[in-house]
Amino acid sequence: MTRFSGYAVLVTGAGQGIGEAIARRVAAEGARVLVTDRGGGRAEHAAGAIGAAAGAAATLEFGGTDSAAVRAAIAYAAENFGGLHVLVNNAYAAHPDPPRFESGQEPPWYEDFEVTLHGAARCARTALPLLAAAPGRAAIVNIGSVNAERHYGGHAYSAAKAALVSLTRTLAVESAARGVRVNLVEPGTVRTAVWAERPEALARLAGHYPLGRVGEPDDVAAAVAFLASRDAAWITGVSLPVDGGLLASHLAMSRDIADSEA
Repeated sequence: MTRFSGYAVLVTGAGQGIGEAIARRVAAEGARVLVTDRGGGRAEHAAGAIGAAAGAAATLEFGGTDSAAVRAAIAYAAENFGGLHVLVNNAYAAHPDPPRFESGQEPPWYEDFEVTLHGAARCARTALPLLAAAPGRAAIVNIGSVNAERHYGGHAYSAAKAALVSLTRTLAVESAARGVRVNLVEPGTVRTAVWAERPEALARLAGHYPLGRVGEPDDVAAAVAFLASRDAAWITGVSLPVDGGLLASHLAMSRDIADSEA
């Protein structure tokens, strides 16, 4: 499949996990990919692996929080890839909640917003002129979270992801006339490095998902590839759950009700 032949794609936070899977997927489908991450070593490793498989990856170190670095990344895409067709805002920050909300500190709260929301907005703002120059192929795909829809912990992270849902809708409407589609995917629990030391927790969480398992990075990458491609040419402003049915269900309560009726 070569849905992205001739496309230039920038993926933020692509050094590992979901971002790396997205970069790998679109490269396998023909795209030239700019892999970016705050950890330069991670980005280089990911780009090397993608390039070895598809011959289409380059790398820059940035996380979306530095305006000059964002401009440099977009300029790199323009100069080396001939433009930009797809932006995937995947970079995020998530600090653990304090025992009580009032005992939290401002710096972690603002960092979650700075990377997760403001970084995405900064990247979109800088990329839009290039994207608008490629109508019919131009797309922004934001990576949200089921945390934007339900309480799963993480005050600042969840609030930032909810704000990203709203930004997706408003930016989709404003950008439509220029031929730029803007959508968002909302992953549930995904097996990434964050869970590497807690395999037993993942096993427990699987029981909350109607499809019986947690997600894999490739599950999210497949949804992103669809929304970024011409297959989704008449879709904009949507938030697509990629969550194994989590938001459609409440299995724990359903089981308790069934047990009470037994």
